[in-house]
Amino acid sequence: MNINFTLISQAMAFAIFIWFTVRFVWPPLMRAIENRQKSIADGLAAGERGRNELELASHRSADVVREAKHRATDIIAQAEKRAAEIVEEAKAAAKDEGDRILVGAKAEVEQEVFRARETLRQQVADIALAGATKILRREVDAKAHADLLASIKAEL
Repeated sequence: MNINFTLISQAMAFAIFIWFTVRFVWPPLMRAIENRQKSIADGLAAGERGRNELELASHRSADVVREAKHRATDIIAQAEKRAAEIVEEAKAAAKDEGDRILVGAKAEVEQEVFRARETLRQQVADIALAGATKILRREVDAKAHADLLASIKAEL
């Protein structure tokens, strides 16, 4: 065997192999590599978008929580203010009711005092009449008797 022939035939076989690889094997491998690079790049971009959206959602949730706490404190403050107002209204109503009851009681006491005075006047007039009747032991006419009682009541 001739070394030149072997070398040339190996070079030709190698050239055919390179042509075949470049023509039929290399394009599908390049497409697969490019698709894989593209899918990896898309995955990384999606991961980055997800991380950004997570940060935004975290900030928004923190804002919502802060706003909810603020509103809760406002509602609690309003409730405490309203409770204080209700207590003050109840105190005022109780004071008014107490004043009304006190006025009614005073009026009732005054009426009882007036009735007691009238009863006492009547009893004093009856006692005075009985005493006068015993002293005089005589009959006085009805008109004089009524005048006498009226004057005694007026004096008392």
